[in-house]
Amino acid sequence: MADANRIRIFDTTLRDGEQSPGASMNIVEKVEVARALAALGVDIIEAGFPIASQGDFEAVRAVAAEVAGTTVCGLARCNDRDIDRAWEALQYAQSPRIHVFLATSAIHREHKLKMTREQVVERAVASVRRAKGYCSDVEFSPEDAARTEVDFLCEVVEAAIAAGATTVNIPDTVGYATPTQYAAVITALRERVPNIGQAVISVHCHNDLGLAVANSLAACEVGARQVECTINGIGERAGNAALEEIVMALKTRADYYGLTTGIKTERLYPVSRMVSTITGLTVQRNKAIVGRNAFAHEAGIHQDGMLKERSTYEIMRPEEVGVPKTDLVLGKHSGRHALRDRVTELGYHLNEDQLEILFEDFKTLADKKKEVYDEDLVVLIEKHIQDVAAHWTLVSLHTTAGTSVTPTATVCIRRPDGQLVQDAAIGDGPVDAIFKAVERVTGITANLREFGVRGVTGGKDAQGEVSLELEVESDDRTFRGRAASTDIIEASAEAYLNAVNAIATRRERDHPREVIGRPGAGA
Repeated sequence: MADANRIRIFDTTLRDGEQSPGASMNIVEKVEVARALAALGVDIIEAGFPIASQGDFEAVRAVAAEVAGTTVCGLARCNDRDIDRAWEALQYAQSPRIHVFLATSAIHREHKLKMTREQVVERAVASVRRAKGYCSDVEFSPEDAARTEVDFLCEVVEAAIAAGATTVNIPDTVGYATPTQYAAVITALRERVPNIGQAVISVHCHNDLGLAVANSLAACEVGARQVECTINGIGERAGNAALEEIVMALKTRADYYGLTTGIKTERLYPVSRMVSTITGLTVQRNKAIVGRNAFAHEAGIHQDGMLKERSTYEIMRPEEVGVPKTDLVLGKHSGRHALRDRVTELGYHLNEDQLEILFEDFKTLADKKKEVYDEDLVVLIEKHIQDVAAHWTLVSLHTTAGTSVTPTATVCIRRPDGQLVQDAAIGDGPVDAIFKAVERVTGITANLREFGVRGVTGGKDAQGEVSLELEVESDDRTFRGRAASTDIIEASAEAYLNAVNAIATRRERDHPREVIGRPGAGA
């Protein structure tokens, strides 16, 4: 690296982050997030694990082909099939990287791999060489490095670099390390591996003990020059080191660390909101940097200090991370140009057709709630980048409910062939009745696993966002639906129908000629 004090930011939101339960993204959403990450200034985007599934392969290939200005990386286990598949997905990237990994700790060698030390080294070397035959940028990770014997870790890292690895990642796979111990591991590698200067030392920390960011920063202090992290810290189990926290710690305490990144920090908050909206993983209010309370002050003493001198209680300015003092409020009199500018500022890339449809939805919402905030707009935008075919669309809805009334719902739905179908059902409440009515029309029966409602913004006229998960007994996966409206009953219907459409899309891919739904349903 030209600048020895610059930290490369390796973002794995699309790979490790997506492994958070319920956080899966479709191809369109992955490409949108990847574009936002590139605009944010991340150095490397780990787009996925191509061998994992056809969907993951296609997502990595789409990101590689459509996202420029950053390195696009694909993950592969240390075997020929994985590496070949990774290159097949990455081959059209402007700057491709293959990331190979193999467990090295005694626990993994004995119980998972059933391999000796010698066999692990041999496999690692062969895999790095195979990957090197495809592209010059190869990263090697000794999985569970933080629990690997230091002598053996040095041996395998030296061998991987000799085989051609340009980056060696030292992962704390299970979040077991502590800052002092982890820094000592990095120091040992720098002192004891003769060819360590030929590769960048990277770190990848998990947050099982709440130490992912602290461990990553401790490693940077002693020579690591790449940090693997995710937006909002999402990831397996308790998550990964949070990108926004790493970056702002280095920027705010530049006096201490003396290190820099290439991140455009004013983009952090918009990208955080984008990832939260797309994955459905809500950012906790007191989350550092991007939480709603990160720059909020309620205590009288704090408020008094802030009014006298901001730096008394704020070590960063909200504008540095993209938190506006006030949202740009759009209303029913706002035009297409203002809407287009705001969409771009929020980090989204919509074509003219999508913008035109968004504008109509925006005007409809503005008539309902007078003021449309950024959070409202993000929800509307997400509706138009979902990669789910609208097999059925809600035309109208009527519900009846009360303390002495049997809850009833009547739905009118447009079928894939354009026919309008109407049916009704009763339930334990209006939402349950809606779901049963939709089942009657579509013929798709599913179990409701999760159901959540949150206010998108404040105020009595705020949109309510409904997110839910459906499980189909005959399938091996869950299907998510999400929708927002000033009427949460309507949002519930739209979210349920969105999930049902996802089920129908999956079935159509598996059985292209299958006609879904009951032709004679309703009247």
